Amino acid sequence: MQWFNVGTIVNTHGIRGEVRVISRTHFPEERYTVGNKLALFMPDSKTPIYLTVASHRQHKTFDLLTFENHPNLNDVEKYRNGIFMIPENQLGDLDENEFYYHEIVGCTVFTTEGIELGKVTEILETGANDVWTVTPEKGKPHYIPYIEDIVKEVDIVSKKIIIDPMEGLLS
Repeated sequence: MQWFNVGTIVNTHGIRGEVRVISRTHFPEERYTVGNKLALFMPDSKTPIYLTVASHRQHKTFDLLTFENHPNLNDVEKYRNGIFMIPENQLGDLDENEFYYHEIVGCTVFTTEGIELGKVTEILETGANDVWTVTPEKGKPHYIPYIEDIVKEVDIVSKKIIIDPMEGLLS
């Protein structure tokens, strides 16, 4: 089974069993809903600890969570640096032309003329749109904005992306 990171416990918050989570999910309202079970993987452990969300709120850049049967600080301190993971079957459906990062990373990028540019090795979040780092076998990486004018086709099954690069994009 493949697991995907949705957040990391970075610290405790107060004395009532709350933890600070740096979230890596775009769906915190689903992942951290009261009653939802989360799988927590501690460093160097392959066996998850299952925790049930008792409360969720946002504070600054963190998601603050408490768990059933963990009413105080002493109950949750041991979970610091733990990573919340979900199995692939819980990823959920996305809208058309939306993809999970793991589906894009590793895809080979071609121009509309059939020239291979390299593989997507990283995705950068810029706020306006994602930028895909496309790394060729030799040479410098290209930075491709994920916008409709440039990205023409994404085939997740064959791991192939077709782009129509604007002038100057590949220089």
